[in-house]
Amino acid sequence: MTEAKSIKIDNQEYPLDSLSDLAKQQLTNLRVVDQEINRLQIQLGIAQTARAVYANGVKNNLPKSE
Repeated sequence: MTEAKSIKIDNQEYPLDSLSDLAKQQLTNLRVVDQEINRLQIQLGIAQTARAVYANGVKNNLPKSE
């Protein structure tokens, strides 16, 4: 026999099958939003890396001072 899956919220364990349909839907929404935040953080890292490369490109192509 397997144990029911549960979720811990504010140090309290709740069996998933005890949650209301609305609570389950909100939990699904949280998971989707967390995935989107993770995706956006990855995209931000890519953009920050590209920005650093472009900034170095500008610096490397400035006129030489005499």
